[in-house]
Amino acid sequence: MSLDTPRTEAHRERLTAHEALQRLEHERASRLTQLRAIGQAGPDAEEQVTSTHKDTLRRVLTEIEAAFARVQDGSYGTCRNCTRPIPVERLEILPYTPFCVPCQRDTV
Repeated sequence: MSLDTPRTEAHRERLTAHEALQRLEHERASRLTQLRAIGQAGPDAEEQVTSTHKDTLRRVLTEIEAAFARVQDGSYGTCRNCTRPIPVERLEILPYTPFCVPCQRDTV
C-alpha cells in the first residue's frame, strides 16, 4: 500500500498513544546515541561532516519532542497541513512526522 493512499476500513487508522510514545522513545534514544558517538569520534573525524550530521540529529530530536507534544495534546497522527489522518504505515516508518506524504511533498 502506498503511504499516500487512503486507508480502508479494515486497517487501523491510528497508532495508539502508547505505540506512538514507544516509537518516539526509540527514535529519540537512537538519535541521542548517534550524537554521543559523534562526540566520541575525536579529532580525526572530518569536522564539516560531523557538524552537519550533528545539526541534522538535533533537528530530528526537535521534531521528536514536538511529536511527543502532539501525543499529549491529542493531535498526533493528524496532518498539520490538511488535517487528515497520517497513514499508520507512515507513522511506523517516521513516527515524528507532522505531515502526510502529499503535504510533505508540498512543503519541500
